[in-house]
Amino acid sequence: MPKYVYGFTEGNRDLKDLLGGKGANLAEMTNLGLPVPPGFTITTEACKAYLGSGEEPAELRDEVSQHLQALEREMGRALGQPDHPLLVSVRSGAKFSMPGMMETVLNIGLNDESVHGLAKQAGDERFAWDSYRRLIQMFGKTVLGIDGAHFEDALDATKQAKGTTNDLDLDADDLRELVETYKGVVSEHSGSDFPTEPREQLDLAVRAVFDSWNAPRAILYRRQERIPADLGTAVNVVAMVFGNLDMDSGTGVAFTRDPGSGSQGIYGDYLQNAQGEDVVAGIRNTIPLQQLEGIDKAAYDELLDIMATLENHYRDLCDIEFTIERNKLWMLQTRVGKRTAGAAFRIATQLVDQGLIDMDEAISRVTGDQLAQLMFPRFDEGAEKNRIATGMNASPGAAVGKCVFDSDRAEQLAKQGEQVILVRRETNPDDLNGMIAAQGILTSRGGKTSHAAVVARGMGKTCVCG
Repeated sequence: MPKYVYGFTEGNRDLKDLLGGKGANLAEMTNLGLPVPPGFTITTEACKAYLGSGEEPAELRDEVSQHLQALEREMGRALGQPDHPLLVSVRSGAKFSMPGMMETVLNIGLNDESVHGLAKQAGDERFAWDSYRRLIQMFGKTVLGIDGAHFEDALDATKQAKGTTNDLDLDADDLRELVETYKGVVSEHSGSDFPTEPREQLDLAVRAVFDSWNAPRAILYRRQERIPADLGTAVNVVAMVFGNLDMDSGTGVAFTRDPGSGSQGIYGDYLQNAQGEDVVAGIRNTIPLQQLEGIDKAAYDELLDIMATLENHYRDLCDIEFTIERNKLWMLQTRVGKRTAGAAFRIATQLVDQGLIDMDEAISRVTGDQLAQLMFPRFDEGAEKNRIATGMNASPGAAVGKCVFDSDRAEQLAKQGEQVILVRRETNPDDLNGMIAAQGILTSRGGKTSHAAVVARGMGKTCVCG
């Protein structure tokens, strides 16, 4: 009988076909003794069985229950328990990295009862209601298929009524009212109430991640990156750690080297009092990772040690997601990071000089597409400059085109032979068609590790953020 669920202590990085890249690497970090929140991975085989038949394998529910009970015992809390709730995240994780193309839902297990238990547990009512509104927003968009603009409009209206543009200025009462507003959005646009039973939330979120393998943007990305269509995605169920608890908490993305140039050094973004999706979504402008040293030196030093450990272990540039919960560092993900063509050459030669790889492996790590990207145009360094604006150089190069503010319009004009620059406040995975069509990408929000930056670098597109 096939085994469909693996705890993080049961896997390793060689099981990417079965556990997906994220699950395999979470298991590998667990094996290395790094601070990884406990959890388990539902395999790609379960996904393929579900997509093939339209139903989950008969054994899957019991296997998930067994691993969930083990997680509850380890954490000393039960999923959605009113007075002392365990919350989990549900994250996709295919064999090959597909940044933002599939789904994630955080804070599974919150409802009208457990939100009070979370507030008591954390000693912070605002945090609990913020986490609850995030669950409804992500669940509504991801699982129920509601246009995310409805939630964003409600959030903007709440901030406008408060006279602020920063969601951190909303207090517990504001967020409690926003939860009720969000419930109304769910009822109006899905025809049913937001599900409050924790196991139902978990099961629906897992199915939504399975379904996201065949979402139009995921299919488009696979075609662009030549990823086989029959691999399926794994699903990772992980005990929540919270970067949105207070100003001693936060979340970030780090690279062990600069993925734009290949330079050695600290490279990444950090956001205080936030959850992980806030960084890659570019919702608020981040701060450079180096500034974390002045905010929480102990966590910063531990992160640097872990980054060195991972790069030596994987013998390559690593892309890392982490959360700090009240000064405690947690590792949420690592993978071999996407990089520009110039960075690929530079990193390969550096790793040879460090004795981590040999020359044959260095040569094999540079693709034909990356060789072609080295021929891309660049600004003449000696030319006279007339700067009209300044942003972060998220992905290098030079590009010229008509400014277009909508991805579908960008795709339409590109098909007519026009060169376009996609200009957005921030990009999200639904902008993939416009990003592919554009000569370059410009966003007014986000940092070097935002969605726009990561996807643009992988495609070899010029990108300026923030």
